[in-house]
Amino acid sequence: MAAREYGQYCGITRALELVGERWALLIVRDLLVGPRRYGELAAGLPRIPSNILAARLKELQAAGVIRRVPHSRVVVYELTPYGRELEPVVLALGVWGFKAMGDPRQEQIITPDSMTISLRTAFRPQVAADLPATAYAARFGPAGLLIRVDGPTLDVTRGDGPADLAFAAGPGIRRIISGELAPDRAIATGVIEVLRGRGDLLDRFASTFHLAA
Repeated sequence: MAAREYGQYCGITRALELVGERWALLIVRDLLVGPRRYGELAAGLPRIPSNILAARLKELQAAGVIRRVPHSRVVVYELTPYGRELEPVVLALGVWGFKAMGDPRQEQIITPDSMTISLRTAFRPQVAADLPATAYAARFGPAGLLIRVDGPTLDVTRGDGPADLAFAAGPGIRRIISGELAPDRAIATGVIEVLRGRGDLLDRFASTFHLAA
């Protein structure tokens, strides 16, 4: 049962009662990337108090949005089929919220799961379909993502690997995705650091991943 009830008979009202509490949709966001142990969820949401995380997980389980399952000798949380139906909602919220993000504050971070969902949100399969298959190794702070684009198909996994372009970036990656900063200018000003590979492929990345600010 949700901690707050609005007293209205409405689908939107019921949805907010189930997933509208603070942190709930961010837990769903991270579980859209894949199953997570309790500690992994806590690490991906570094500001969430442990009692709030425990409460949200309990509420989401009771709502049938997530479930606890054994996996490789540990217990993980994963979305149920009902929970996975939230994916287009989460992506649509990402598109809408992107318009109001502005420049990053110093204390704001990018987590691997948040960036994975951001990339899914910004991915333009209709553009990628006409481009050669490309692999990007992107580093955001201590975490890295291997981003493979093959036609209209996007695959994002944690870690490093063979890539046509490897680069490091911080929250300023938003300005590349929005088109506010040209890729060559981003490299020249240090917003993007090319680690290996062809720096000109950042233009292809910016075309493949784009959201209007």
